[in-house]
Amino acid sequence: MRLSPMRYKTYTWPHNPRVYSIDYERKMAVNKTPFGLFHLQDLGRTNRIMEGGGEFVGEGAYAQFGQLANVFYDSGPGLLIHPLWQAANAYFVSLRLEQEPRPDYVRYSFAFWEDDSWYTGVASQTVGSAADSGGTQSSMAREGTYHRVARGDTLWAIARQYGQSLETLIALNPQIRNPNLIRIGNEVRVK
Repeated sequence: MRLSPMRYKTYTWPHNPRVYSIDYERKMAVNKTPFGLFHLQDLGRTNRIMEGGGEFVGEGAYAQFGQLANVFYDSGPGLLIHPLWQAANAYFVSLRLEQEPRPDYVRYSFAFWEDDSWYTGVASQTVGSAADSGGTQSSMAREGTYHRVARGDTLWAIARQYGQSLETLIALNPQIRNPNLIRIGNEVRVK
């Protein structure tokens, strides 16, 4: 199986990093009660931390690392698209050169922290609620132009077909929790 390349903002990895890890954490509080009993309180999940590393090999390897470093210096969050993870609006928080750079080989590591403020309000939007519940809406009752997903469609290909950026298409479709997984027959808002 060939995986799509990892992307962040304007940078696309020429080949996916060798290793990945993703940390999920839920904050919990323990309240002790009399007689040695306790009560757990769920304080909610924290941001995901996505880390990994890899190599750039061959002619121009150090130049490729330089392009990635330029994206690191670009402030603010951006859309991180990974071939397997759920897409995330994330901050690029660290980029590390793991050995003395050579023109033909660079080993690096990175970390991204999810910014969940991008997802705020998704549940309250009617298009997302109808899509999640299996309900349908007539074309007259909603605004915009929609594309019905067919076999072989990807969000990236749909975005290109309609002259949109992937980030714009994802923003138009907050009901899609994982941009790497869309189902045949679903409708994707394209304008």
